[in-house]
Amino acid sequence: MGTHDEDDVARRWFDVADTAPLLLDTRGVVTSWTREAERLLGYPAAEAVGKDLAGLFAHGDAGRLPDVMDRCRRDGGWAGLLSARRRDGRPVPVMARITSAHEPGGSARWLALLNEMADAPGWDMSRAVLEQMIGGSPIGIAMVDTDLRFVWSNAALTQFGGGPPESRLRLRLAEVQPGLDSEGIEAQMRRVLATGEPVLGYELVGRVRAAPHRETAHMLSFTRLDDEHGGPMGVYYTVVDMTERHRARQRLALLDRAGRRIGRSLDIARTAQELADVAVPGFADLATVDLLEPVLRGAEPSPGQAWDGADCSVTLRRAGRRANGDPGVATGTREVVHRAGSPAVRCLVGGRPWRVERLDPLDPLDPLAEEWVAGLPAGSEPPSALIVPVRARGVTLGVATFLRRHRHEPFGEDDLALAEDLVSRAAVCVDNARRYTRERDAALVLQRNLLPRRLPEQDAVEVAACYRPADELTGLGGDWYDLIPLSGARVALVVGEVPGHGIDAAAAMGRVRTAVRTLAALDLPPEEILAHLDDLVTRMDDEEGVAAETEPPEPWPGGARTVGAACVYVVYDPIDGRCVMAAAGHPAPAVVLPDGTVTFVELPQGPPLGAGGPPFESAEVTLPEGSTLALHTDGLLARGERWALDTDRERLRQALEQSADTLELRCGTVIDALVPARPYDDVALLMARTRRLAGDRVADWELPADPAAVAEARKTASRRLAEWGLTELSFTTELVVSELVTNAIRYATGPIRLRLIRERTLVCEVFDGGTTAPHLRHPRATDEGGRGLLLVSQVTQRWGTRFLPEGKIIWAEQSLTDPDV
Repeated sequence: MGTHDEDDVARRWFDVADTAPLLLDTRGVVTSWTREAERLLGYPAAEAVGKDLAGLFAHGDAGRLPDVMDRCRRDGGWAGLLSARRRDGRPVPVMARITSAHEPGGSARWLALLNEMADAPGWDMSRAVLEQMIGGSPIGIAMVDTDLRFVWSNAALTQFGGGPPESRLRLRLAEVQPGLDSEGIEAQMRRVLATGEPVLGYELVGRVRAAPHRETAHMLSFTRLDDEHGGPMGVYYTVVDMTERHRARQRLALLDRAGRRIGRSLDIARTAQELADVAVPGFADLATVDLLEPVLRGAEPSPGQAWDGADCSVTLRRAGRRANGDPGVATGTREVVHRAGSPAVRCLVGGRPWRVERLDPLDPLDPLAEEWVAGLPAGSEPPSALIVPVRARGVTLGVATFLRRHRHEPFGEDDLALAEDLVSRAAVCVDNARRYTRERDAALVLQRNLLPRRLPEQDAVEVAACYRPADELTGLGGDWYDLIPLSGARVALVVGEVPGHGIDAAAAMGRVRTAVRTLAALDLPPEEILAHLDDLVTRMDDEEGVAAETEPPEPWPGGARTVGAACVYVVYDPIDGRCVMAAAGHPAPAVVLPDGTVTFVELPQGPPLGAGGPPFESAEVTLPEGSTLALHTDGLLARGERWALDTDRERLRQALEQSADTLELRCGTVIDALVPARPYDDVALLMARTRRLAGDRVADWELPADPAAVAEARKTASRRLAEWGLTELSFTTELVVSELVTNAIRYATGPIRLRLIRERTLVCEVFDGGTTAPHLRHPRATDEGGRGLLLVSQVTQRWGTRFLPEGKIIWAEQSLTDPDV
């Protein structure tokens, strides 16, 4: 048998319905009986042949048969529902179709087709109706044989490509639709043929021959066709176009992806790059984001300064770019000049998107010519473009450009609407980043001006400090550090933080830091400094609370709150190495001894400032020369929870044990080891390596409470100045010694000590056991006394009083660089 005959046989399997055929003569008498008729009605051929057709039907329908035969002779055929009667008397509902079977040159006869309605629900109506339903269905329908070759298809399948039904016969899917995932589809067919289980809802996404530049989506369902013995004859499948639904899902997925991926930071350029990354390759083959220069700086864009109208050129900065096939993203920004009259300029001026269906290769879109149009293969179609303004809150920030190459269909109106939605979401994120950049820059400027630009030079400690602001999502915090020179060659080391982030925290930090420096001038012990600071913070909070009730809301949320601020205050004396410190809700300092051992000061923890609680306590340690104090805010250890104190200290210990050539490098090494590049919280670290003043730079004497000792004290001080090579300061020093010792002898009790310290200044100190502080007076011309401290204040750089548990010290400093001061 040839191939053509085999195809005809295969087609007959699919063309012949599940019917019981029988032949009738002109009178309606059965002349030929078939096996299917015997199966349906139970009569053997010997009993059925010669029987009137009316005898095969129930009594009610038997009377209709003469009329039916008349209609057949008149109309050429008849079809309808009848109730046949089986040999055992049981009725059988059937669809009966009677049509002429007359052959030329032969006798007239009729062909009757009986279909049991219960067993053949698809053929209980006329073939013409079924052909109209299947052939005219908008759903593509096809049948293939066991070799997966087409044996039938309806006209609706043509819309998916591959030609009309007759051109598909005896062909495989790969021959009809080259480029389609024919292997995947035929794998589903083979699975259905092997198992008999249908496959429903198989989704196919690709490009069909009918639309080579357009990605389409189709839903396929496969069902096996069996013969009368239950063996597979082939596969029947349907195809439904799901392209619009698929595109709607893609659009929703793109917008969902944009919502999750755009705006994850408050960095302007990074946000612009995120927009380009989301758009490629799902929406476009190239995406660029160009922003106005002021926007990248965080400033408010001024359209009047950027352009004068539609006929001007506009210079923007490329903030984001992504091209299909790029291994990475473009880094940095560069200028992009949009020529006068270009769609980009019209978008900027008019604030409306611009769609270019196909770019003219002879006149390409100006900023994209060199990177896109010029790189197209010769003879290829120019790309399609969308230019959408990046607008937020009524202000144009820049433009976003999307291009598609020849493999994509041109942008349509739906794409334009999607691009507008996508860019508008990104524009809000860009504007938020711009506003945050402006606030962050302002806060950084404020904080840098409030933090010490240069730590004071002194001989007590070698010092290095590091500050790392929090990442952009958290915002700048209120951490600070300071070094304050005190009397007697001592220094105060301070590290602290205020709660909150942003410009308010920076302002609050400045207030607290200024208060600390002011209180440090009183030369009080650390615990008393914190007690005064605690009262001051409480008053600040009360004043802010009253202001919040009576004044309009502040422009920045939260306000400059200072309650809950933390601080550690350390005083180091280089003469004897004593170090006294107190803390208010702040981590205790770490100490690196000269041999590299790291210890932590057992410092009593006081409550945060303004929170109320028990009084502050101090701790005192004596540090060997060359020891390093490490004062830090809790951001250095990331967490700072009490339950993780041991773990945090171990991490800090390991970081401090690392060696470095200089103290500044060591400070940076500790920060890098413990703090991520974009920390969640601000970090301040102050490291101070202790020094000791040499014994020959300090001289002290015990003095009797006798006025005659004043002259001896002057002579002793002059001799020591001569040894130090400071004879030019002798006159002033003798005057200071005379006045201070005289006051101590006259008004104080207990022992009297005189001490000279040669550091960067010459310090004269007189100790006595009194507890009353002297006051500077302005005597009248007729007063006989009261001019001592006035003279001291006039001839020295500064002077003051420092109280000790056993008495007080009155001190005065003279500059060693300018003796006249």
